[in-house]
Parts: sequence; C-alpha cells; structure tokens
Amino acid sequence: MVDLPDKPLLTGEKVILRPFKKKDFPFIEECLKDPEVLKLTGSNPDFDQEASLRWYNTRNRQTDRLDLAIVDPSKDFLVGEVVINAYDAKNHSMNFRILIGPRGRNQGLGTEATRLIIDYVFENTTLNQLTLSVFDFNPRAKHVYEKVGFVLSSIDKNDLEFEGDWIDSINMNLTRENWLNRRKNDY
Repeated sequence: MVDLPDKPLLTGEKVILRPFKKKDFPFIEECLKDPEVLKLTGSNPDFDQEASLRWYNTRNRQTDRLDLAIVDPSKDFLVGEVVINAYDAKNHSMNFRILIGPRGRNQGLGTEATRLIIDYVFENTTLNQLTLSVFDFNPRAKHVYEKVGFVLSSIDKNDLEFEGDWIDSINMNLTRENWLNRRKNDY
C-alpha cells in the first residue's frame, strides 16, 4: 500500500493543484453535471448534491488516495480534479484520472495538471507505474496521455454503451522508467 497523507499544493504556469475547499463545491458540481464530462467519463447523469458534497468534504482526509482540485489561478476557481487511487499491490501501481469541466477545456490546463500530478507521484512515492482507462471517443484525452508518456496496455472492447453505440475502453500505463526517460528528454 502507498500512504498518501499529505495533500500537496502544486503550482504550474497555468494551474494550481490543491486540496479541496468548501468554496469549490459549486464548481465541481458544474463539472459533474456537464454533458461532455458525463459522456467522456461514462458517468450516471443522476446527480445527488448531498452525497456529492459529503464525498468531496472527505477527500482531504483520505490516506490511500490523492484527490486534488485543479484551479485556474487567473480566475481563482476550480476547473476540475486529478485523482490517484485504486492501489494494485501486485504491480505496485495506482490509477490516475482527471476531469476537466467546461470552464477549463482547450486551454492546456489538463495537460499541465497531468504533468504536475504525475511528477509529484513519481518523485514522492515508490510506485512502479500509473494506469488509466480512457474511452475511445475521447481523442483529446488520449493525445494528452500519450504526450506525457502513457502507452497502450490493453483494450476492453465494447466497455460502454453510449447512445446505442458500444465504445471501447483504452487501458494505458506509465512506468517509472518511461517517466524517467521522458524527464531526461524534456530537460
């Protein structure tokens, strides 16, 4: 198990990753209700405000995962979240996911947030790899993941039914070794 009791403040040029605050809830609610977020994450459109508020109010106390708000400092509000969760003891790895709401898209915020959290994880844990799944109809996310070093590991065929079509889930991973090689090439 990887212990993640510290909830860092990570600052980039375009985003700040930080623990959740009460003032974030209207913005995360907007993200969770967004039709594009619902589609790209395969989420249920039924939103329970009370349950969601309880959930986000507990994120900063979790030690087996890391949930951080993505904040656009130029506007000082939440535009999404990054999450490291689901420890896999066999591979000494964890899952990565990111959600960008309507106010944060197409500005490079997701790419920077992804790089910041990945660098933090590999610099501050002993994890061997990060894993993720992305639906095949999300080319923007796949492009970001490939750009930061994730590679295809498998495909779950027909994993999601959306508007009568079956969508594959693309499974990707980023090993510590590939992350180190990327860092060497970036500097």
